[in-house]
Amino acid sequence: MVIEVRGHVIPDADLTWRFSRSSGPGGQHVNTTDTKVQLVFDLAGSEAFPDDLKHRLVARLGAEVTAVAADHRSQHRNRRLAEERLAEQLERALRPRARRRVPTKPSKASQRRRVTNKKKRGETKQLRRRPSL
Repeated sequence: MVIEVRGHVIPDADLTWRFSRSSGPGGQHVNTTDTKVQLVFDLAGSEAFPDDLKHRLVARLGAEVTAVAADHRSQHRNRRLAEERLAEQLERALRPRARRRVPTKPSKASQRRRVTNKKKRGETKQLRRRPSL
């Protein structure tokens, strides 16, 4: 199976698969089969991404990216799940970070408008009251 992230194809040569026995559901089946999947992607040695993207990914994720799946009883399903998780990790790391908001002070005019509106609202409410004797 080929893993594709934003049009960049990750070759199978850059992926290392490891299998081990998984805990969790499966009963005796789980004691005899290697259903836990660990997928390791050698990001630093890969040519799947251009240098600028590769530097961003290595800075955010490290030289090797690992995805683990042991959710299902089937090794095949866990393999697909590990591939999806690896693609999600890479996709998240490729997203540009949101800029932080620079706090600003309200302008003098906006402060005046706010106070004026509050006074008008107060006058309106005062007119609803019973007249004092």
